[in-house]
Amino acid sequence: MGKGGNSHGDGEGEKNMAAWLTGINTLKIQPFELPPLGPHDVRIKMKAVGICGSDVHYLKNLRCADFIVKEPMVIGHECAGIIEEIGTDVKSLVPGDRVALEPGISCWRCHQCKDGSYNLCPEMKFFATPPVHGSLANQVVHPADLCFKLPDNVSLEEGAMCEPLSVGIHACRRAKVDPETTTLIMGAGPIGLVTLLAARAFGAPRIVVVDVDDYRLSVAKQLGADDVVKVTTDMQDIPDEVARIHEAMGRPVNVTFDCAGFNKTMSTALSATGAGGKVCLIGMGHGVMTVPLTPAAAREVDVVGVFRYKNTWPLCLDFISSGKIDVKPLITHRFGFSQKEVEEAFETSARGGDAIKVMFNM
Repeated sequence: MGKGGNSHGDGEGEKNMAAWLTGINTLKIQPFELPPLGPHDVRIKMKAVGICGSDVHYLKNLRCADFIVKEPMVIGHECAGIIEEIGTDVKSLVPGDRVALEPGISCWRCHQCKDGSYNLCPEMKFFATPPVHGSLANQVVHPADLCFKLPDNVSLEEGAMCEPLSVGIHACRRAKVDPETTTLIMGAGPIGLVTLLAARAFGAPRIVVVDVDDYRLSVAKQLGADDVVKVTTDMQDIPDEVARIHEAMGRPVNVTFDCAGFNKTMSTALSATGAGGKVCLIGMGHGVMTVPLTPAAAREVDVVGVFRYKNTWPLCLDFISSGKIDVKPLITHRFGFSQKEVEEAFETSARGGDAIKVMFNM
């Protein structure tokens, strides 16, 4: 976990159990010893934990982008739970409070942290990003200031969904989406769909979603996309697909969010975005890409990077509590916390198909 902890702990009393990634395609529920409770920490009983695409990448490859799993690691980072114990200096929370957890602990000393961009902290300790352990466990210890109390009308599952939703919220802030921003979204996976919800909440007047999969496009339509465009994985189809995107939008594309991050999606995004617009790269599919940057630069199309999020939980909870955003339809599958169900849940998430967000109810 963010605060540390030891594997295979044999603490007295009932053991804290966690889902450990011990090898490729190997998850085992084993004891996990919690670190001591610091004065500004809280101990939380986990109640809802979602599976992220990065979790599946770690399971299948023992790596995600440049992060490599070199020793057994507790998985999971999209989470919410109930406060069990508070540190001596914690004033904002009490036992029994339901909270959503922001999973990254920054140093607050480096230039990025002091400048407000704590999501870029080089010393970030982030749940289930090696070598830091995650939160798919009975209990975790976490700083109180990264635990956000849930409004009464927000469920624990919705609290856990604040983590993926935060990516969409941060992206919309980075791209400066507002009621005059026509928005194109490349990819209708979980991040594409939360970006759709966020863009609508920010006031985007027209949103078009692009994907290769009919089912995901149908979900995007159900969630409020104004139009959808089915595409292929063939680079040669880009000119025709850009024309269809422009027809679907009916006006210039102001902002495009690439939620996949492949050569094809980024090339399409750069080609489809109108003069003076922005392409916001969220997905990390390809580490190195060959894309038509020069023609886009000649139209003064800006490329904006997105990495995780910062200061998003309060807005996420406001949007969910007020009804401006409904994340519940994204939760398609639910599992308990047993060895068999953990394996089945990850298989379901990895398979894709009609699975969007797979959630553990602890």
